[in-house]
Amino acid sequence: MENRKNFFHLHLISDSTGETLISAGRAASAQFHSSVAIEHVYPLIRNKRQLTAVLEAIDQEPGIVLYTIVDRELADLLESRCREMGLPTVNVLEPVMAIFQTYLGAPSRRRVGAQHALTAEYFARIEALNFTMDHDDGQLPGDYDEADVVLVGISRTSKTPTSIYLANRGIKTANVPIVCGVPLPESLLSATKPLIVGLIATSDRISQVRGNRELGTTSGFDQRDYTDRASIAEELKYARLLCARHNWPLIDVTRRSIEETAAAIVALKVKLR
Repeated sequence: MENRKNFFHLHLISDSTGETLISAGRAASAQFHSSVAIEHVYPLIRNKRQLTAVLEAIDQEPGIVLYTIVDRELADLLESRCREMGLPTVNVLEPVMAIFQTYLGAPSRRRVGAQHALTAEYFARIEALNFTMDHDDGQLPGDYDEADVVLVGISRTSKTPTSIYLANRGIKTANVPIVCGVPLPESLLSATKPLIVGLIATSDRISQVRGNRELGTTSGFDQRDYTDRASIAEELKYARLLCARHNWPLIDVTRRSIEETAAAIVALKVKLR
């Protein structure tokens, strides 16, 4: 029997960038495999005129409404109009803010975009991103002791995207490729500050990912060796031996998302602190 997907409209309304809503909406949608959300994102909605246009769009394509609007008058208008249309609405931040207010015994400031203020933490994230981009794929090896984390692994073990994700959390991350027979930089082996983590995956997974990578114009490149499972198994064996020799923890990324891999690395940092 053919599996048919049901589609529904998901309206995400924010007075800021909408990142919080998008994450919340997708996390919830992922739990309903038979239904697919058609997302409508409305960022920077901060006055009645803008909200009226959004409400007209919702009326044309009714669905679930999630919002983060701190202005009480605008939030009340949105709620009342959606009730008239018979549509469910959820203020994603309000229950969380209520808990904070109860526990802290103080009201929130209700300042739009407060999480995006140009604080020291924000500039630390920018610095981490710059560091990570400069130290991608073994670049600038003399600076590894300035890193918080260094990821090592053979080709196609998600080193770069994981590094960038960690940098977005303010963690200065470098990544270094492991190539059979090629010694790792001495500056990495002598580094004392960073957490060094090896990333591995199954031969089948790496072969599949490598097969989708176009390197045919690279001088001396042999696609057969690059995707051959036996060759990959040897590369993985070499990577495991290196990590065992230096007592570096290993994370298998075969069935992990980038976010899950990053969370495991952060947990290691806390554990080994």
